[in-house]
Amino acid sequence: MKVLFIFLGTIVFLFSACKKNNNHPVPNVPFDVIIDINLPTYSDLIGVSGYAMVNAGSRGVIVYRRGIEEFIAFDRHSPADVDGSCALPLTPDLDNYLVLNDTCNNASFSLYDGSPISGSDYGLRQYQTTWNGNESLRIFN
Repeated sequence: MKVLFIFLGTIVFLFSACKKNNNHPVPNVPFDVIIDINLPTYSDLIGVSGYAMVNAGSRGVIVYRRGIEEFIAFDRHSPADVDGSCALPLTPDLDNYLVLNDTCNNASFSLYDGSPISGSDYGLRQYQTTWNGNESLRIFN
């Protein structure tokens, strides 16, 4: 009987965790792009701590190079903009590029890990990245 309760509790937990992920306010727009960081548009990604914008996702994607072989990518659609009425995507703060600002909803987010800093219960929608170790970076969901 105890095993049955543990099993049912686990099932309920898993379904509730999945449900929370599906309620993210930023639409999940499927895409798969490969960029060449040697191109002038993406040259800021050559060095660690550089970032660049990519035309993909819901409102564009911002890619940040966190380490020598580590890239992280987030949608520029603010989770605080639930109805999608803000015409401006998230933009890096002029004083601290590791902070992304939502100028319409007074929210801010960390570019380092996508977590909300203020004005939102949700973090940024993150996308997967694959680095070939040379010049090609694949960004996809």
